[in-house]
Amino acid sequence: MMAQEEVMSDVTAPPRRVLLISAGASHSVALLSGNVVCSWGRGEDGQLGHGDAEDRLFPTQLSALDDQEIVSVTCGADHTTAYSESRLEVYSWGWSALYLVAYFLNVHQTGKTENFSPKKCNFRLQGDFGRLGHGDSSDLFTPLPIKALQGIRIKQIACGDSHCLAVTMEGEVQSWGRNQNGQLGLGTTVDSLVPQKIQTFQGVPVKMVAAGAEHSAAITEQGELYGWGWGRYGNLGLGDRNDRLIPEKVSSVHLLDEKMVMVACGWRHTISVSSSGGLYTYGWSKYGQLGHGDFEDHLVPHKLQALSDKFISKIAGGWRHSMALTSCGLLYGWGWNKFGQVGVGDNVDHCSPVPVKFPHDQKVIEISCGWRHTIAVTDKQNVYSWGRGTNGQLGHGETVDRNVPKIIELLSVDGSCGQHIASSKADPLSGKTWVSPSERYAVVPDESVSGQTAYSGRGDGLDASVPESDLKRVRV
Repeated sequence: MMAQEEVMSDVTAPPRRVLLISAGASHSVALLSGNVVCSWGRGEDGQLGHGDAEDRLFPTQLSALDDQEIVSVTCGADHTTAYSESRLEVYSWGWSALYLVAYFLNVHQTGKTENFSPKKCNFRLQGDFGRLGHGDSSDLFTPLPIKALQGIRIKQIACGDSHCLAVTMEGEVQSWGRNQNGQLGLGTTVDSLVPQKIQTFQGVPVKMVAAGAEHSAAITEQGELYGWGWGRYGNLGLGDRNDRLIPEKVSSVHLLDEKMVMVACGWRHTISVSSSGGLYTYGWSKYGQLGHGDFEDHLVPHKLQALSDKFISKIAGGWRHSMALTSCGLLYGWGWNKFGQVGVGDNVDHCSPVPVKFPHDQKVIEISCGWRHTIAVTDKQNVYSWGRGTNGQLGHGETVDRNVPKIIELLSVDGSCGQHIASSKADPLSGKTWVSPSERYAVVPDESVSGQTAYSGRGDGLDASVPESDLKRVRV
């Protein structure tokens, strides 16, 4: 069932410049001049916001946000957020998670796909992820304002796999979503369906936050670095492999007494930058994503010597790869490279930074890492993408992987400069802001499930528990 229809305007739109980009697990979002939001890639969980569960191979204008004066966009793994400064509203949409878990368990037990209600299930659900922040665990296929954040001035939003963090203009931090390892920083392991203030930062103004799979990081206005949540690989930077339920400060000794100004999280590793432009990494390094020339985990921040002569201006962390941008516009990548997401022309993992080359030596000004793909904006106002392309997340109109940067024509000056982007309009008469799971996924019977079932939503935390396949569920 198609809940929306794509319309290409007959009137050529004015040229638009890409201001911000963000990459999720298998989808991508861009903010263009004129407060236009575009999304593309995997759409099965509503993360594109177009009112249906379809993938998009090209950037498509998210018309539901056309009049909301959006100034920032952020991708989680399978959900998305946007912020309107003039309206003081945070919008979210996409996969909330446990509604589908309940749905499938119910189908396994009863064999019925219609008239489903989680409240009528004969099994227990321990925890609801609530990463959308709306007070329930329902998926959303079009943007909806988060009521708990209405009227709050937001400085920055970070989205991880299943949780979100927001920094207010006053330096307070709100968190919501999955919390099985304390990644919300609230002192518990209970998921939060709505944003809650992190009390640890009361009186400690925060400058920025970052969210990984199950851990979080923050930098204060004083340049102090904090970590909390899941810490098995040392990704909190606290010198051990223990979880933390509230934010804990990283020792300045490991940061060579430098003040931190920037932080980013990969799936299970962390990257930070000092005021002098020095780059520090720590955590999981099975695929070389820390960049220290080896595959060893680091439990505390280590300065990346390979880039010690560069001034790092921006950073990004992917599932298992990392990117760093220098002040002179040079981009370096390293880590897991199975799908070419490092962008250096091969599919070999790299444990040290490698320069990423662009046509005509263009300089990079923006960078974002998805789970298996990467997006960059150059000083010539061209947008490039590379890595996994199976769901169209590269925006090239195809589902091909790329191991070197390829221009996204629709968003680039050397293409059509945002003038010929299709507009995706949800049908206002349908009344559907979600798509039934029975319309989205094929259900495979599991005869081993019987009687009362308890689901905690927690994996064992091992790398082996993460599927290599892009297929999170079976599509119809």
